[in-house]
Amino acid sequence: MNNNNYPHPIIAREGWPFLGIALAVALLVTFLSTAWSIPFWIIFLFVLQFFRDPPRVIPQNPNAVISPADGRIVVVEKVQDPYANREALKISVFMNVFNVHSNRAPVDGKIEKIQYFPGKFVNADLDKASVENERNALVITAANGQTVTCVQVAGLIARRILCYVKVADVLTRGQRYGFIRFGSRVDVYLPLTATPKVAVGDKVSATETILAEF
Repeated sequence: MNNNNYPHPIIAREGWPFLGIALAVALLVTFLSTAWSIPFWIIFLFVLQFFRDPPRVIPQNPNAVISPADGRIVVVEKVQDPYANREALKISVFMNVFNVHSNRAPVDGKIEKIQYFPGKFVNADLDKASVENERNALVITAANGQTVTCVQVAGLIARRILCYVKVADVLTRGQRYGFIRFGSRVDVYLPLTATPKVAVGDKVSATETILAEF
């Protein structure tokens, strides 16, 4: 995928098997007993909303670093970026089970390094999730030469991080590059010179919300 034109809009392809199973079970139970089928239709509707993947509008500001995920800001602070070995501004987005879980590139740039770490599955809302949980990190050289690190972090319920890009791939802002199933977070590490445009507690939308500016 080289652009933001995701070929399967509205419902993420990662959800098709789950939707198929949920629908088949709901239909079967409905056939056997309509009264008992209601919980199964509720489960089907939950799976349907979880795997929604609506199109997004990309901000035109060339200095913008956009949110790679839907959710709530849980961290805005200066830390050590363990993946690019530097001091950095860290902004973290926590996704609950009701958020869209498609992950999108925060900047235009080239992937210099990808690191995967197996780990625990503690609540992704906690700070220790960034260093203890299963995670997948992309170190990106942005189009302006700045380094941006984007880390998918599994959560309490999440058990699968999906990443569809590889080293040397060139990303465009808003490009769909991965997915995390069932509750998680994404950490973004930026140069200390970046200016944050969000605060802890803010709700953000993938691609459409500007996290910071170079």
